[in-house]
Amino acid sequence: EVKISAPDLCGRFSGRVIRGVNPKAKTPQWMVDKLARCGQRSVTALVDISNYVMFEFGRPTHIFDLDKIHGAMDVRWGREGETLKLLNGNTVTLDAKVGVIADEQGVESLAGIMGGDSTAVGDDTSAVYVEAAFWWPDAVAGRARRYNFSTDAGHRFERGVDPSLTVAHIEHITRMIVDICGTADTQIGPMTDQQPAMPQRLPVTLRVARAEKIIGMPLGQARVVAALKACGFVLSEAEGTVTITPPAHRFDLNIEEDLIEEVARIVGFDNLPLASPVAPLVASPANPATRRTREARRDLHAVRRQLAELGYAETLNFSFVPEAWERDCCANARPVKLLNPMSSEMAVMRSSLLGSLLDVLKHNLDRKAHAVRVCELARVFMRDATAKAGELAVNGVSQPMKVAGLIYGPAQGVSWRQAARFADFFDAKADVEALLAPQKISFEAAEHPAMHPGRCAAVRDAAGAVIGFVGELHPRLKQQLELPQAPVMWELDAAAVQQRHMPATASTPKFPMAERDLAFVLDQAVTHAQLQDAVRSADLGELAGCLRDVLLFDVYRPKAAASAAPTDMAATEKSCAIRLSFQSEEATLTDAQLDAAVGAVVAKVGAELAGRLRG
Repeated sequence: EVKISAPDLCGRFSGRVIRGVNPKAKTPQWMVDKLARCGQRSVTALVDISNYVMFEFGRPTHIFDLDKIHGAMDVRWGREGETLKLLNGNTVTLDAKVGVIADEQGVESLAGIMGGDSTAVGDDTSAVYVEAAFWWPDAVAGRARRYNFSTDAGHRFERGVDPSLTVAHIEHITRMIVDICGTADTQIGPMTDQQPAMPQRLPVTLRVARAEKIIGMPLGQARVVAALKACGFVLSEAEGTVTITPPAHRFDLNIEEDLIEEVARIVGFDNLPLASPVAPLVASPANPATRRTREARRDLHAVRRQLAELGYAETLNFSFVPEAWERDCCANARPVKLLNPMSSEMAVMRSSLLGSLLDVLKHNLDRKAHAVRVCELARVFMRDATAKAGELAVNGVSQPMKVAGLIYGPAQGVSWRQAARFADFFDAKADVEALLAPQKISFEAAEHPAMHPGRCAAVRDAAGAVIGFVGELHPRLKQQLELPQAPVMWELDAAAVQQRHMPATASTPKFPMAERDLAFVLDQAVTHAQLQDAVRSADLGELAGCLRDVLLFDVYRPKAAASAAPTDMAATEKSCAIRLSFQSEEATLTDAQLDAAVGAVVAKVGAELAGRLRG
């Protein structure tokens, strides 16, 4: 006895008991060969018959060991906490979103996906229950992927199987079981067939004029009718329209566009006319206000071209990543999870591009690549309560565009002129500066989950906002990925990279440039950025606006041993030598003016950084 408690799960259920079968019968060689050509290995005669009919008619069926079924069966939705050991050996935990076939003692099968181990046929099987059902596609779709596997049955049922032929298919299986596994004691029980919710196929109307517009060529009603008849559809005609009732097995025919696709397929895509698109070409800036403010945004194609000039190869990666990546590379405990992931390795949406670039690096190193320089421009996905739904947006999820790069291997190609040098933090920093130039940016020591805690910097724009990070890979991730060397990486907000200051002309100074070198003794904790800020903020008096460049060209730190340190420097100090470049557009600079400007710089560094000139 079978009870269907969930008509929204099962629309039709047919079955039959067959007793006195020989489970040890040998599968005919012709069936073994045909199954092998379908990519299916032979198991036992009963299992092979079920698989053969699935490939033959496109309908999965299942054969239960009758003696292992306890009482009546119930077709229903699962219950929280129920478990089932499947035929593949996996034990899964069920819930109310998964359909099951259960008996009086527990769950026996995942509806439309895979049978349970407890009712599997074996060498001691003497009676079987043959089942063929129609499972609603929406009730099966994605259920197998929740448990990280896929089956031929689930693949077919989630796309729709003809509900009208369950009885015919069971009759066919019965005949094959009797022919192959039958004995003198074989008894065939009556057929049971329940139809609580058969699908009702509604007529679909196709407008000939609409089909001609979508396909892009004149067809005429006669040609449209001929194409639909070639698909085997029963149709009715009216002036300018054709109406069909989709066959029971065609779950993909629901709207007018589905029929237009069928017509285009029969007419032949290679017969469609070639026509260039007609669209107006209007040149205009992205924002008309940029003409007044001289601020502009370059498009991402320009960013890609610059990255290519810097030696990067662009990669395209999935936005779906393993949940472990979000934890290891982003410290993201609440990533955006997919409701229907393709696999466990693509379970969440990435909030950073760095994990994908590391995967590309690993892929290339496993294939003996010795130098890798890759980048990616793509969206990332993060939870944001302020994000609102839109045409391409979802409530609660922000989707900013990011640009990221990774460098591994020699900084330059192999050459006899110089020894090979492994790319380091400063190579990545130089690329970031080139990408953001001529914007005024700054770098400050920071921490990032994917980067070395002592070799990582945050990138700030002129307003002081953090627009990205640059640094060396964290030792923990380097060990986890089994990398011989640590790559350097960077990631920036694409919006910040797209910012561009419109170029403006300026006259070339006619007067010579003057340079002065200074060596300051500073505390080891003073950064280069602090020194630059102090020098550039000095009051230069008559030479205000004439300081063109401040170049750091030497850094000296005393040895650890106190006896080795110079008498004018402590072990906690360092010497930074800088070159100041002055140039005026109005006159040649005098020594008095330069001495006054240098004095102002020395005073400013002394006041702000407690620095002094080195003797």
